[in-house]
Amino acid sequence: MWDGIGDFLAMGGHWPYVWGSYGLFALLLAAELLLQRHRHRRTRTVLNRRFRRTGSTRTHQGTGT
Repeated sequence: MWDGIGDFLAMGGHWPYVWGSYGLFALLLAAELLLQRHRHRRTRTVLNRRFRRTGSTRTHQGTGT
């Protein structure tokens, strides 16, 4: 296996690919989470403005009641 933490981190000489992949994944995951948060807030803002503009008091549409 590995003789120590240094061998583990070196990954048999393949550390740039292994740790680069982990780093890229972490970066893309963080970007996705931030973009989802931004889209969610923007959608809520748009829906709130539309709700206020129409003056609607209906909270649930499409039920047929």
